[in-house]
Amino acid sequence: MYEFHLTDELRWTLEAETKLKSIPFFVRTQARQRIEEMARASNTEVVTTELVEKARLEVGQ
Repeated sequence: MYEFHLTDELRWTLEAETKLKSIPFFVRTQARQRIEEMARASNTEVVTTELVEKARLEVGQ
């Protein structure tokens, strides 16, 4: 049996952090929260550029 614990702190790839920094500063905090919610919902502990891009497409940016 496997035990899987998500931590509150997600790891971000360097490329994903770079993509996040390209988001306007006034919405960056909300974007980060949404991206991390998506990561947790998919049982992912590492945020990738694909996840950042998926979040961007969801909000139509």
